[in-house]
Amino acid sequence: MNIAETSHIAPHFESDDDRWQAVTARDRNADGAFFFAVRTTGVFCRPSCASRAPRRENVEFFMTTQAAERAGYRPCKRCQPTSLPRELAIIERACKVLDADPQQRMTLAQLSDAVHISPFHLQRLFSRIVGISPRQYQAAQRAGVLRDALQRGRDVTRATHDAGFGSPSRMYEAAPAELGMTPSDYKRKGAGLTVRYTTADTPLGTVLIAATDKGVCKISFGDDSTTLIDQLAVDFAQAERVENARAMEPFVAQVRAYLSGTRERFDLPLDINATAFQRRVWDALRQIPYGQTRSYTDIAETLGSPRAVRAVANACGSNPVALAIPCHRVIGKDGAIAGYRWGLHRKETLLDTERKTAKTS
Repeated sequence: MNIAETSHIAPHFESDDDRWQAVTARDRNADGAFFFAVRTTGVFCRPSCASRAPRRENVEFFMTTQAAERAGYRPCKRCQPTSLPRELAIIERACKVLDADPQQRMTLAQLSDAVHISPFHLQRLFSRIVGISPRQYQAAQRAGVLRDALQRGRDVTRATHDAGFGSPSRMYEAAPAELGMTPSDYKRKGAGLTVRYTTADTPLGTVLIAATDKGVCKISFGDDSTTLIDQLAVDFAQAERVENARAMEPFVAQVRAYLSGTRERFDLPLDINATAFQRRVWDALRQIPYGQTRSYTDIAETLGSPRAVRAVANACGSNPVALAIPCHRVIGKDGAIAGYRWGLHRKETLLDTERKTAKTS
């Protein structure tokens, strides 16, 4: 790294004295690392804000805009601390560096050198905007390469090499968090498993419920049983699939009770594969009270990743167990009922049933 580059690297802002010095210097390299609020005006700003400098005794510092807003401060109209044009540009550069070679393992220090900000600043900024850390981003990339290689029919050893894992042991340790299962299981598409299933008529159309010995692995809705069974055959191509209406009847009974408004919660053991982020989203969905809704933005903020709205929507869309994980309770920020893999009309019906039942209970 040359001298010109080092002049752009932001220092750490670990103490209030460091932060105050950055504010008085209107240091643009501090933008995104923290925010300062002025008690006398009720406004919070970026460190580089060009507004008149406040008195030190009137200033307090926050690590996020959400924390400042929770404390009762409003964003400055001049420096617009809740918009992130410069910060987004930094993260876009970082992502391009990581995307250039998904197999490469870059340390935080190496990545920060490449985008010319401190490792501390980069870690905070990347996690806040992307929703995951640079290390997790790289892990997801490697898992994507591994997934593609397995889908192309590569053996696990070759796929491990293609994905840039240093050894099979490292791959088996890291990959399940992103694939949702071991690579061998992923390649086999359920080989060695017995999946029992049934279809049944409901007020929402045909439902298919499937379960392994560990729990329910699929609940899906459609217009006919043939299409649903065909999709199950794709998802669990190598599993032994056994239609067994008697074994699945307790699960069907719960679904029907829920749809009729006589049951508000499910008591179903689940056996579903998920990435680390999907699991966090799905856990958050199960915390939404019956009869209520949340926006994708609300869920992202609950996870501490307010910029990960699209990732939250993708996780909702990949939910394999309708109703048991209530992704139907997530709507657009403007209140629009959008995005439901089993059809918007079903989502509208579910929300309407829940609202009416909640009012009378």
